[in-house]
Amino acid sequence: MLASVAQVTPESTQQAVGYPTLFLLVAVGALVPVVPTGALVSSAAVVAFHQTAPFSLLIVFGVAAFAAFLGDVSLYWLGRRGMKSKNGSRWLAAIRDRAPEERLAQAQAKLADHGVMVLVLSRLVPAGRIPVMLACLMAKMPLRRFARGDVPACLAWAVTYQLIGILGGSLFKEPWEGVAVAVALTVVISVAPALWRKVRHALA
Repeated sequence: MLASVAQVTPESTQQAVGYPTLFLLVAVGALVPVVPTGALVSSAAVVAFHQTAPFSLLIVFGVAAFAAFLGDVSLYWLGRRGMKSKNGSRWLAAIRDRAPEERLAQAQAKLADHGVMVLVLSRLVPAGRIPVMLACLMAKMPLRRFARGDVPACLAWAVTYQLIGILGGSLFKEPWEGVAVAVALTVVISVAPALWRKVRHALA
């Protein structure tokens, strides 16, 4: 008994707790975008980069992509239910509240030009996912078609933020230093478009 307990490494404990936690937070973050999911994936990638266990980075990628996909599809399904309801729903209202008219109009135009492939770009552009999702809802896109387009979107998103984490992890020996860099990079990426829009409007 003691021998088996002794064989349980800190890495094994981190993985047993870390992977389910990552999955839960990313899935919840897709439904309620108050959780910085990109920073979570980058941080998990930093930790995985410093681990000796094989396939750690691959598992982080798979968990993050699947959780994001599940969260997106669930939110879209809830939005479709709200669209079909006479009184709407709080989920549909939340989607509408997070999709300004200007961004929605842009999303509708891109959806008309590029179809479901616009979902890939929407996942990579900060604050781009919800307006595109609302545009898909308003276009009455079937759930199955949305899901097909969302698969490459979530894969591209997971790869992007994992690469940020790997970059941060490769620069420092200590995982916490890499995590700090990865989080800083994701914050810069997330706020840069909004700052640019403000500057552009101020100069216009």
